[in-house]
Amino acid sequence: MTNKKASVISMKSSEMLYNFLESTQLHKKDFAQMIGVTLSYVYNLIDETIPFSTRSTTLERIATVMDISPEEFSEYKIPQDPILVDETTEFIKEKLKEKKLSTVQFLKSFPRKQRLEIVDILRGARPLPLDWEEVSVIAQILDIDKEEMYQYWEMRLKQLLKISGFNFDSNSELANTMFNCARDYVHKNK
Repeated sequence: MTNKKASVISMKSSEMLYNFLESTQLHKKDFAQMIGVTLSYVYNLIDETIPFSTRSTTLERIATVMDISPEEFSEYKIPQDPILVDETTEFIKEKLKEKKLSTVQFLKSFPRKQRLEIVDILRGARPLPLDWEEVSVIAQILDIDKEEMYQYWEMRLKQLLKISGFNFDSNSELANTMFNCARDYVHKNK
């Protein structure tokens, strides 16, 4: 009876995935790239050739792309290490809602090679990139002012500097000058 129950659970998740891909007309190849797996793996999940994934990372990525909670998959087990959703992640998700963009629409705006990174940012597994050009692309896709996005980039850079041993108290003048220059750069290149 346990095997029968596992089969029903697997079928439900596979059906959810299949229905999502059909309703969004998202190509399986694009979906595979977004969640960091092979195309054949996606086909195997849908066809139930293999059991539906129980790996937290994979389920969280699938759920992120589908705009659902990973807990909706019966295979999902809450990981021991908590996922830290910071202000930047929440800000991006709020902007998606405001712009009435689905996660899939948002992800399709990025080059294929970058989509997995964006999925990981949205699921709270990766912080905002340090590369300003990447951050400004996110701002452009969300149609928000780069100066508004700058505050999150600056906060991320300050976190990294502090973790790396930068003392903001003893280097306050240097830090202020550095960030003032960065703000001027962003303002001039809107």
